[in-house]
Amino acid sequence: MLLLRKTILEMIARGGPLESTMDRLCREVEGRLPGVRCSVAAQFELGLLRPVAAPRIARATQVQMECVPVGPDAGPCGAAAYFGHTVALIDLAADPRFADLRDLDGTALAACRASPIIGGTGQILGVLTLYFDRPRDADPSEVAVAQSCLDLCAIALERHALAAEREYRATHDELTGLANRSALNATLARLGCESPGAWGLIALDLDNLKPVNDTYGHHVGDCLLKVAASRLAAAAAPDLVYRIGGDEFLILLQAPGHIADIEATAMRLLAKLAEPADCGGFRMAPEASMGGAMVAIGDRLPEAVRQHADHALYCAKETRRGGFVRYWPGLGSPITDRIRHMREIEAALREDRIQTVYQPIVALATGRLVGVEALCRIVMPGGAIRPAADFNLADSDAQIAYELTRTILRRVTGDMARWRETGCDPGFAAINLSSADLRAPGLVDEVATILGEQAIETGRLVLDLNETTHLGLKDDIALSAIADLRATGVRIALDDFGSGLASLSHLVSVPVDMIKLGPALTIGIGADAKATAIIAGMIDISRRLGIDVIAESIESQRQFAALAQLGCAYGQGYHVSRPLAADDVAGWRGDAEEFARLSA
Repeated sequence: MLLLRKTILEMIARGGPLESTMDRLCREVEGRLPGVRCSVAAQFELGLLRPVAAPRIARATQVQMECVPVGPDAGPCGAAAYFGHTVALIDLAADPRFADLRDLDGTALAACRASPIIGGTGQILGVLTLYFDRPRDADPSEVAVAQSCLDLCAIALERHALAAEREYRATHDELTGLANRSALNATLARLGCESPGAWGLIALDLDNLKPVNDTYGHHVGDCLLKVAASRLAAAAAPDLVYRIGGDEFLILLQAPGHIADIEATAMRLLAKLAEPADCGGFRMAPEASMGGAMVAIGDRLPEAVRQHADHALYCAKETRRGGFVRYWPGLGSPITDRIRHMREIEAALREDRIQTVYQPIVALATGRLVGVEALCRIVMPGGAIRPAADFNLADSDAQIAYELTRTILRRVTGDMARWRETGCDPGFAAINLSSADLRAPGLVDEVATILGEQAIETGRLVLDLNETTHLGLKDDIALSAIADLRATGVRIALDDFGSGLASLSHLVSVPVDMIKLGPALTIGIGADAKATAIIAGMIDISRRLGIDVIAESIESQRQFAALAQLGCAYGQGYHVSRPLAADDVAGWRGDAEEFARLSA
């Protein structure tokens, strides 16, 4: 028996398949006990037993053993699992339920002894059964062999259960129970693109999850997600539904009825979702937009079909919100670029490839460091670094734009806390704010929370409203958010002032603390009389309104000196300093004496 134990334990330790391990155990038992047939059954959901190994029992007989219920009257195996002790049936032929049980050579199985396999915490894992070729009970040597194998079976079944649970957790979403992104990637990797129309994908976003979370709380939003997942899984069966993100789902269509008419399939799914449900005491229904694509000629990889479905989904959100759009090759290159940008930023956020660098802002009269502007950089998969502005994120996806802003804000406040620990005081830190951020519910509270986590005074944060935000400054929600932010002590700056969409009219309608003169003006200061006159007028107006002025893009001594002589308080640009890594800010001093000489 020691050799048997060694053999089975080695198989368990190597992580071999449960069926192979139990098959070897049964054969070893049968080799030691002439006239005995051995089987191992495992208990699974719904209180049923299923055969794991029965090497010398006929397949037809094994079929009879499938899904044996656990119960007092379910025969020896079911009773053993139910009572938790060995049950012997000395004459199977006496019970009509077992009269036709036979082994591989056609010999009737005349008797059996079923023993429960008990786990370490006392739970019943399965049943080990010895079958005899004549009516009898087991002799002491057979009982001893069976008993010595029960703990081996328990170890193997527990190890298998743990591995299955780990695999399930790795491939399934915890909240909804649906397969997750990892499972989707593995499935797509196995699909072929050789047969156009053989399969397709429907990409789906819930349109109302964020409003529900913000209005009713995340517990209601989680309920909405579970309702949506359950309905999609039922309506899409036998096809599989994957949850691949917060409110993102993907359906792999393979059933003939589903791929025959993908539009009808999508409409049926949308109709099913639209039925009201009780979510945490509130009556609501999941609202969704869908995009779909079928594998087509020219699709070399499944990922291309997925990108087409994403593309169609984005078009649906832009042009047919709450509906369905099917991909076709001419769906629109501008939207394709926007989707690509959105996905690249989304991947960078997920993979922690967001960096911040800081451009110093100095007092032009003294060269003293008064603040820094945080600039977002995206590290591309190949290692190249690109400014976030290259991705036109404000035109892509409001939710991802907001996630990027929150990520940058947390990075900046963390760096400010570290600077404080080293005794460095760079003054304020400015970050860009998008129009999507201003319309995001809970923005003010979230900014306050993030600052509070690092004990950063609100007055040390400046939020820049850049040129892409200016069009939204007549929106009541945006203006209310700005007023609420300023009420907490956070300062607001108008970026790119005097150029593009920024104008003096904003100083009347938008309460701000700073304006930042754009490069279109500063490039001509000291050389262009008109630019000099305009900047002088802006500085005078700002002084009268109590608004600080920062000149951007100072690239030369001429610009620096001319701005200082006009009374511009602050400036930044490559002549002052190129952007610095966070670790270099603490040691940056600039050339205060030279700056002061230039401004004299």
